[in-house]
Amino acid sequence: MAAKIEDVARQAGVSIATVSRVLANKPHVSAKTRQQVLDAVDALGYRPSRAARSLRSKQTKTLGLIISDIQNPFFIAIVRAVEDVAYQYDYTVVLCNSDEDPAKEALYVELMVAENMAGVIISPTAKAGVACRQLFEAAIPVVAVDRKLTGLPVDSVIVDNAAASYQVITHLIEAGHTRIGAILGTPDVSTGSERQQGYLNALTEHGLPVVAELLRCGVPKTETGYQLTNELLALPDPPTALFTGNNLLTVGALRAIHERGLRMPDDVALVAFDEMEWMFVMNPPLTVVAQPTYAMGQKAAELLLARIQDSARPIEEITMMATVDYRGSSLAPRLAASHAV
Repeated sequence: MAAKIEDVARQAGVSIATVSRVLANKPHVSAKTRQQVLDAVDALGYRPSRAARSLRSKQTKTLGLIISDIQNPFFIAIVRAVEDVAYQYDYTVVLCNSDEDPAKEALYVELMVAENMAGVIISPTAKAGVACRQLFEAAIPVVAVDRKLTGLPVDSVIVDNAAASYQVITHLIEAGHTRIGAILGTPDVSTGSERQQGYLNALTEHGLPVVAELLRCGVPKTETGYQLTNELLALPDPPTALFTGNNLLTVGALRAIHERGLRMPDDVALVAFDEMEWMFVMNPPLTVVAQPTYAMGQKAAELLLARIQDSARPIEEITMMATVDYRGSSLAPRLAASHAV
């Protein structure tokens, strides 16, 4: 049976109140008495109740994490990093999946407020982040990860999406493609709008026209990627290359390409945002924008804990850089060898 605080008090020969003062590192306890209590804690293997500590301090030791799609492998490393940092500092994490649904996001935000979370990390379903205002008004610290929140003074950890998108589209242009289709998330989410901007900037700066029918946007799900890829490939003059905006859109695009019996990069080239392990074993392997996902989650958790400790500290927006791994899905064999990573 687990030791109780009463057992520690009895073992140390002091009152329960004295044990509480020692465990809370309060003053007015002699060095000798403090050591007696600590020796008793060690001898009995006593661990204070997390719930009891929260009641005494009026502060929970639980962080909320609301991600936009638990099916997207991108978020696995984010979740792992947040949990690792939280565990290191004796916090637990409650994970919620909004599933790209603003109504579910609002529900989970209400839960975070009701449970008085110490802080919340969120990948919002929209830049406006209407539901997140409740957290701000309840004085619950918030950090946005992967996606920005506009209109609220919150810390954020993002990637330079526009720069990475510009880089892969430029790569396709330099490979000789002039009709490049893009399958991206909706522009009301910062990742969708920024990746679209990088796509458009690359076309414009390289003297290529922006063709409206080649740009398709939707909720970043596998079904969306499949549908929009089929629409592009069914055009009278289909694109010779495709750019997909996240893991799930890429899966849908690959299914459509496979069902049509097309070969990459001979029939259609493909570059994708986000890395997945199985992309290495494809034939050919995919050219991808690889994001520093674990580092993003780690930094988001660190920012949140810093905000919990000091609510008046300056707001920070951390922008990390992605890297492009050039592989066979967008390169002829000769070019692939020269771009090997």
